[in-house]
Amino acid sequence: MTELTRRVRGAASYAAVFGLALALGAGGAWLARPVGATRAPDAVTTHGEWVKIAGKNGTVRAYVAYPERKSKAPAIIVIHEIFGLTDWEPTVVDRFAKEGFVAVVPDLLSTKHGRSPTDPDSGRKLIGDLEPERITADLDATYGWVNALPSVLKDHVGTIGFCWGGGQSFRYATNNPNLRAAVVCYGPAPDSAAIRRIQAPVLGIYGENDARINSQLPEVVAEMQSAGKTFAQEVYPGTGHGFLKPGREGSDGPQPAKAWKRIDEFFRARLGK
Repeated sequence: MTELTRRVRGAASYAAVFGLALALGAGGAWLARPVGATRAPDAVTTHGEWVKIAGKNGTVRAYVAYPERKSKAPAIIVIHEIFGLTDWEPTVVDRFAKEGFVAVVPDLLSTKHGRSPTDPDSGRKLIGDLEPERITADLDATYGWVNALPSVLKDHVGTIGFCWGGGQSFRYATNNPNLRAAVVCYGPAPDSAAIRRIQAPVLGIYGENDARINSQLPEVVAEMQSAGKTFAQEVYPGTGHGFLKPGREGSDGPQPAKAWKRIDEFFRARLGK
């Protein structure tokens, strides 16, 4: 066999294999790997979807994400900022799912206004129009829905909220005695009378440069201690209000990662792994 003949036959064989791979689509990808090689697994993925939750005030629009695990998972309800449900909160839900939790964020404007607007100023105005009783009822509906999921460890549900949502996470702990944990991210506390109703342990996450909220902390700590409640609070240096959200003061430094680590540890300790 001449050298030219060998080259022609080799090219023809390669063309045949390549054509077969194209015909098989993704299923032919094995042809490009050495015999015995295995494909490395993808990074941790989650299954997220938009759902409709039936509630006292109508249908609550919500985004839920599930972790990849073989056992039932504890659940976390995420409560959005004062601007309504934006593109950011579902990324928080996905993040918790990657940490092993079932997580859900309800659009708390949906039962009264259909859904949150894209304009933040409009969202802020609509949030100011919500009645506390409606918010509680919609959170109750979300709690009942996620707690009944077959993939959720029953009665192992916590909340986390940001800014306005942080205050709502604190307030909801005064209204739901079955809540297992509540995280308050730079949100105001309820009044002292309501604090006495809290059964869940509470973790407070605060930015150093947020005097509007932090000036209340000594009083909140005293009231929680006086009422015999569990309240841990941490202030992160070099950060401002809302620092866990990209674009806020301190969001591009090392503190957000530290705060998220603390939050994850708190939920695992209180809700289970």
